[in-house]
Amino acid sequence: MLFIEYPKCSTCKKAKKWLDDQGLAYEARDIVKDRPSFEELKAWYERSDYPLKRFFNTSGIRYRELGLKDKLADMSEEDQLELLATDGMLVKRPLLITEDQVLVGFKEEEWESLVK
Repeated sequence: MLFIEYPKCSTCKKAKKWLDDQGLAYEARDIVKDRPSFEELKAWYERSDYPLKRFFNTSGIRYRELGLKDKLADMSEEDQLELLATDGMLVKRPLLITEDQVLVGFKEEEWESLVK
């Protein structure tokens, strides 16, 4: 399992604690120091059941600075994925990638499917 986090993020800390409490093994990766590539993001998006907008950190400072709320609708999926790959802070976190699932953001109800 790959756990992509921003170590200072309180939600990421909560998700990491949840994984540890469940006794689940994972590889942690800092989203800023080792940001996801275009190819990774595209593969995760295609494997997930989420709309592409879910991969954006819509409450983040960079998202607001770039005015993405108004720009995303006019961008192709390819352009959106390229943009996400330029800055880890634009990507919603945490991300949890397993063989079967891609989970974006921490919602305990969704993550519980991992331990069932």
